[in-house]
Amino acid sequence: MNDSERKSRFDSSEALQAYFLLGVSRTFALTIPALPDKLRPAVSNGYLLCRIIDCIEDDSGLNLEQKKHFATQFIRVVEGKEDASEFSCALLPLLSDVTIPAEKKLIQYAPEVIKITHGFNAEQQGALLTCVQIMGEGMMHYQELDTSCGLQDMREVTRYCYYVAGVVGEMLTQLYCNYSSEIKVKQDVLMKLSTCFGEGLQMTNIIKDVWADQERGACWLPRAEFENYGFDLATLSPGTNSRAFTDGLNELIGVAHQRLYEALDYTLMIPRHETGIRNFCLFAIGMALFTLRKIYKSKRFNSGQNIKISRKTVKFIILLSRLSVRSNLALRILFKIAAWGLPRSKKSCFIPSTVRGE
Repeated sequence: MNDSERKSRFDSSEALQAYFLLGVSRTFALTIPALPDKLRPAVSNGYLLCRIIDCIEDDSGLNLEQKKHFATQFIRVVEGKEDASEFSCALLPLLSDVTIPAEKKLIQYAPEVIKITHGFNAEQQGALLTCVQIMGEGMMHYQELDTSCGLQDMREVTRYCYYVAGVVGEMLTQLYCNYSSEIKVKQDVLMKLSTCFGEGLQMTNIIKDVWADQERGACWLPRAEFENYGFDLATLSPGTNSRAFTDGLNELIGVAHQRLYEALDYTLMIPRHETGIRNFCLFAIGMALFTLRKIYKSKRFNSGQNIKISRKTVKFIILLSRLSVRSNLALRILFKIAAWGLPRSKKSCFIPSTVRGE
């Protein structure tokens, strides 16, 4: 893209962020527009910052030391202590074909994204920075581990989910509280539930993407829980067809279901008149819940594409959410209907004490 195209396409920060959201995440490109106008820029920016960190983690063309270097450098860029252009110019040529063109372009435009970050108020910037710091440090921790045969146990899985998704829930909650004094009075309870929200979405993704992750040498399933059912994750392959594996998967589906139930509790604590925030949350919960349903009904899937929910289903979720957004009773009934038949575990949400300073 030449300078003329660049200027005409991105005549505002909102246009720039909307363009990149569409390129790197159709889901968030669909849900973020539901948010109130005053919230949308910061939430969009936060997601793009997280996507840059995620890009560093996922690119197989970078070795561990390079990933640590660029993750640390990017955190300092968000802090305003290093130059975004230097970061972008150094990282971009090293990215492999694993990184999709839209993500490479996002890295190219990192200086523009960071300029938007630094235009927010101090509380908003603090929420974004804390999220990037915790996510970056957590991701690098797991990069040092051999995860080809899964994580140690469910506690470690939920710890991982906290680093890559729970912190996003905390960031969003801080942004909501900055936006609304009515929401801020519930901040302590919302912060606790927000990590469960993130865990529910991430656990759904872990199950959905199990075969894609395995193809690149990673597995985020809990070894101990699968061993309890007599299945060794070292033997995992897309052709796996055993009762033991299915039972282990059911347990994880049950935990994800419980987290989404807690995510609904979180959503219903948002004032009824804040329909934009409620819909943003409901869209995500609905899509995750319907994905779990498809997985539960066809556990022998060998690709995430096999259990991807249709556009028709997404439109249905959005319509029901919009029609019921102000009614807590209707939303609880709809959740129960959508989750009917799914296993549900009451295991508690885990937040690492080293992260929360407890």
